[in-house]
Amino acid sequence: MKYGGAAAVGATFSCSTPPAAPAVLPATGTITPGGDEMLKVGLVGCGGRGTGAAANALRADPNVKLVAMADTFGDHLENSLSTLQAQEDLAPKVDVDEEHRFTGFDGYKGVIESCDVVLLATSPYFRPQHVEEAVAAGRHLFVEKPVATDGPGLRKIWAACDKAKEKGLSVVSGLCYRYEFKKKETIRRIHDGAIGDIVAMQCTYNAGELWHRGRKEEWSEMEYQVRNWLYFTWLSGDHIAEQHIHSLDKIAWAKGSYPVKCVSTGGRIKRIGEEYGNVYDHFNTVYEWEDGVRGFSSCRQMNGTKHETSDYCFGTKGVANIQRANIEGDNAWRWRSDEPDDMYQNEHDALFQAIRENEPIHNGDFMCQSTLMALMGRLAAYTGQEVTADQALNSQEDLSPAALEWGDAPQRELARPGIKKLV
Repeated sequence: MKYGGAAAVGATFSCSTPPAAPAVLPATGTITPGGDEMLKVGLVGCGGRGTGAAANALRADPNVKLVAMADTFGDHLENSLSTLQAQEDLAPKVDVDEEHRFTGFDGYKGVIESCDVVLLATSPYFRPQHVEEAVAAGRHLFVEKPVATDGPGLRKIWAACDKAKEKGLSVVSGLCYRYEFKKKETIRRIHDGAIGDIVAMQCTYNAGELWHRGRKEEWSEMEYQVRNWLYFTWLSGDHIAEQHIHSLDKIAWAKGSYPVKCVSTGGRIKRIGEEYGNVYDHFNTVYEWEDGVRGFSSCRQMNGTKHETSDYCFGTKGVANIQRANIEGDNAWRWRSDEPDDMYQNEHDALFQAIRENEPIHNGDFMCQSTLMALMGRLAAYTGQEVTADQALNSQEDLSPAALEWGDAPQRELARPGIKKLV
């Protein structure tokens, strides 16, 4: 089923012909606590992360089926579907007929109308609109990180999350470390005073470069950017938001609150080619909390460099290594368990259990707060100014393109500190 947007990969988008109404599978509606009704699951965003999320969802509950999928591009959707169907334990739970394979920018609408549980894993720019419409339709959600790429988008999704809470809908975040048992136990011990009072924090996410899908002559500029969304700030939020948000979320989780301001430096010294759009390849940010505690954050994406993923909390009685789940000092401890601990699976297990038991999970607050923390750091680096949480949240800079149509796309302007203004 082609629903809005491009009818096929590389096709020209036209607003002149209204899309046909999608074939709709009625959603189950109210779930009986402790019941075993069939839950219809839909996937929006059929890349690697979305495909993985769908597999986790199908393994999380014995009576679920994937019945609808949507992606901007038909080839992504078909590749994802084939991957899921090829897994022996999942194949019986995959029932996505031709009429429920939606493509184009509006394809998500068909999934929302057809399912009880919607998995949102597109590039981050699209998240606010998708969450808003899914909540309005009363759907339970899995929402990948980050949840917005600018202030207007974040305000929109935050309001939608508040409505989800009012409606008793579950919203589980893709900030998956929050569902890893060893991380949860480490944070619990920090909160219980194992390292005393926190005096400083440090997080590092130094990684290699990620994929690039190249460019084909038949692609418009919009298609090129959407297919290579990592490299365009309007689509990804830059890698401080798209990837490093995990590290930022962990130190904020440990602190039990969020910073009020930050300063940052960043730029691009290795990924400088035209193909890398307008994102930076490194950031170094100092976050400050209301009580004066500082968190020191570093991230980069460069091949040929030392990779490190680590998160530390320094306290008056010891040091916690969050990533490795151990504590040194007066209350020394190390995680030891043979219990399965797949954080990606854990979060979906929790989501479906919450739906079955009618005990909603609400991750909306921390997924919005952690996204805000990442946007603060990016804005501080882009402008060269100190940026407060209030300034970032209330920023009027809207990165949206003039229209979501195949053709032109936002200009690839590279932010220059001291020149770019905080709007």
